Amino acid sequence: MRLQNNERIRRRRVMGIYITILEQGLIYGILALGVYITYKILDFPDLTVDGSFPLGAALTATMITKGVNPYLTLPASFLIGVLAGICTGLIHVKCKVRDLLSGIIMMTALWTINLRLAGTANVPIFGEDSIFDNAAVNGIFQGGASSYKVLVIVLIIAVVSKVLLDLYMKTKSGFLLRAVGDNEVLVTSLAKDEGNVKILGLAIANGLVSLAGSIFCQEQRVFEISSGTGAIVIGLASVIIGTSLFKNFSFLKTTTAVLIGSIIYKACVAAALKFFEPQDMKLITAVLFLLILVIGRDRKKKVKKNA
Repeated sequence: MRLQNNERIRRRRVMGIYITILEQGLIYGILALGVYITYKILDFPDLTVDGSFPLGAALTATMITKGVNPYLTLPASFLIGVLAGICTGLIHVKCKVRDLLSGIIMMTALWTINLRLAGTANVPIFGEDSIFDNAAVNGIFQGGASSYKVLVIVLIIAVVSKVLLDLYMKTKSGFLLRAVGDNEVLVTSLAKDEGNVKILGLAIANGLVSLAGSIFCQEQRVFEISSGTGAIVIGLASVIIGTSLFKNFSFLKTTTAVLIGSIIYKACVAAALKFFEPQDMKLITAVLFLLILVIGRDRKKKVKKNA
């Protein structure tokens, strides 16, 4: 009996680890969709991400502690992220500041804004309703199914975000967004302001990142001012993994590949943590990102040689 009980406990722990990887991977996958827009489409190294991720979390924690319906925090977080992206775009386009510096300026400013918004560096929301824990959700997910409620809800939000982004990319505005990253002259020849297109792209990207921050805050049940540290690294790693591993799969959309890449990245981090201490996580993240960049560069060299 003891052996059977121990085996059941072990299986539950393993299953719990898998579920956590999927949950975290999908949450950061939404962030990665935003990074995909700036990194792959706009070719814009946007460090605003490290500030807009906790921005959504700060707004969410503030709204929930004041009794606002947790579902309203999702569109609100997206909109405040859009505002942050617009500010970054205005600094770059209107003030003529280099793309990297404009992101750094906005990221720095958002640190203070997040503190002002939340009121403190740490805001717990353990006793409050969230999109994962409320009467409606708990009524649907009962018994053993309650272990999967976070995963199901995050999956729905991630899929909806991906589908909406795919649909937007098929519109005229979406095509212009793709064009501005490849050829700004083409956009200008179409009598469109490439600066405004960049601002729009940055707004959508940071909206998605802020949305991910809102979901992360409710999943963790706490707002931490430092939760955005390294967010851009995680997003870039997810994008590079997804686009590199699945670039030959024509049936798979790039946005889907990015989501899968985020899950793979989180799985790699979880595997690495088995051999290291939790406090080594930032070092593990940096080393994994470096390895991904090196492998990605080697693949590009091989493709060029074969061509």
